[in-house]
Order: sequence, then C-alpha cells, then structure tokens
Amino acid sequence: QVQLVESGGGLVQPGGSLRLTCAASGRIFSFKSMGWYRQAPGKQRDLVAEITGGGTTNYADSVKGRFAISRDNARNTVYLQMNSLKPEDTAVYYCHLQQVIITAPYDYWGQGTQVTVSS
Repeated sequence: QVQLVESGGGLVQPGGSLRLTCAASGRIFSFKSMGWYRQAPGKQRDLVAEITGGGTTNYADSVKGRFAISRDNARNTVYLQMNSLKPEDTAVYYCHLQQVIITAPYDYWGQGTQVTVSS
C-alpha cells in the first residue's frame, strides 16, 4: 500500500504564492510519475503538473510560467511552487502517484488540500 500526505494549502490573495508538499510512503517499487491534480466545485479533476521518474515535467497550459514542480527522490516527496496565483486557481489539489508493477499501472491519491485565492 502507498500513502500520500499533502500539506501547504490555504488562503492567499491574488498574486500571492503557496507551496504544496506531497510525501509518499509505503511500497513504492517502480515510480512512473508523481504530480498534482485539482478539482474546483462542479468541475472535473484535471492535471496541474506532473514529473516522471526520468525527471520530465508536464504542466497544464493555464499554469505554465507560474507553477513549478520539483521532487526530492531521497524523501519520495514532490513539491508544487505556485506563484502569481489567480482566483481561478481555487480548487482542492490532490497529489497523485502512479507506479507500474509487472506492466500493470497503479494509481494512488492523497486526501486533497484546499487552495483558495481570494481578496
């Protein structure tokens, strides 16, 4: 079993910054990707940013140039630095990890952390 623990959400004014942290623990065998999704009320859960085991990053168009994802391999931890936050960034942010075990993909999710951008 894999556990993902998120932290760092909160209330911030437009233009402000937050850093989200996701620490993974448990039986991690073959890390494929780790990243963040978000879900606003009444909307689907969408990818925000991810980083692969090889270090390749992928961002949603709406956050490019404002958000940066990074990882600490030794601690199985991923960070999301969010700058120039906008009200439309308000959502619950979920950490996601995918690993592959004997060709089968397994997806794991954190409990979510609320990010609210408002004046």
